[in-house]
Amino acid sequence: MTNPSTFSRRTLLGAAAALSAVTLPSLAQTKTVLRISTPAVPDDWHAKMWTVFKDALEKSAPGEFDVQINLNASLFKQGTEPAAMARGNLELSSISAFDIAKLVPEFSVFTAGYMVRDPVQQQNIFNGPIGAELFKTVSEKMDVTPLATVYLGTRQLNLREVKNVKTPADLKGVKLRMPGSKEWLFLGEALGATATPLAFGEVYLGLKTGTIDGQDNPLPSVRAAKFYEVTKQIVLTSHLVDGIFIAISNKSFNALNAAQKQKVTAAAQAAAAYNNENRVKEEAQLVEFFKKEGLQVTTPDLDAFRKAVQTTYQNSDYAKVWPKGIVERINATK
Repeated sequence: MTNPSTFSRRTLLGAAAALSAVTLPSLAQTKTVLRISTPAVPDDWHAKMWTVFKDALEKSAPGEFDVQINLNASLFKQGTEPAAMARGNLELSSISAFDIAKLVPEFSVFTAGYMVRDPVQQQNIFNGPIGAELFKTVSEKMDVTPLATVYLGTRQLNLREVKNVKTPADLKGVKLRMPGSKEWLFLGEALGATATPLAFGEVYLGLKTGTIDGQDNPLPSVRAAKFYEVTKQIVLTSHLVDGIFIAISNKSFNALNAAQKQKVTAAAQAAAAYNNENRVKEEAQLVEFFKKEGLQVTTPDLDAFRKAVQTTYQNSDYAKVWPKGIVERINATK
């Protein structure tokens, strides 16, 4: 005959085991899934930064989030991420000023040449009142919330033949490859060159054959694409301090509690800081790399370029949608 107390213990243990079998998967399912989509390749700093984001969040909120990183545009094609986030089909991505300007025209001020001087000013602009105002508009119009500003690089000119470039007038007649959109082509013309649209994959051959006289890109891209093999000069015009923005779907962000929102934001800012520090360091080292490869590296009259390009933009249709006084406020930000 079974001892009643033994039966009770067995019953309780069995019930506890059954409960744990139900509870453990339930607990696993309570993790908030954060899927990240980016076109970045694994070796790029703005791909590596997502691991920093994941690690920071795991440290500050252990077990609360399931962060899934998808590189190489394997989850969503480049440029489709903002719409996917707005629909609630994607949690996180990095979006460009050009992406934002399509739906928030006033943001196009940051697609213009010489609006941002350097990475430090870039961070001060977007971490200050200008950024707060514009990010609020982005959230309202795009259903995504920008969390941090990522330095993507400063675009420089890269010419196949050495030229004495001091002012925009010195680029007259230079066939300068630019990305194919009207915004990019306008920037090329504002620099004084003859803007020529050409797919990125065709630039190397275009430089080699003389179809184009030059191209513009951040220095890491010049090295990665080996453009230095078919060019002789880099002109440090620093005409566009490029950035992307770590953003989260409003649907996902609003589903978080206040503490989780703070932790996700802090993780995004840690990721951006990691990228920014390493990208600035790499750019500084690349000047010496190109010199060793035999390229001349020159610096033009930046004030002359800045004045000419800003004047061109302010007299264009683009400036008509910019918030009143925004250029002066940007210029006044140190």
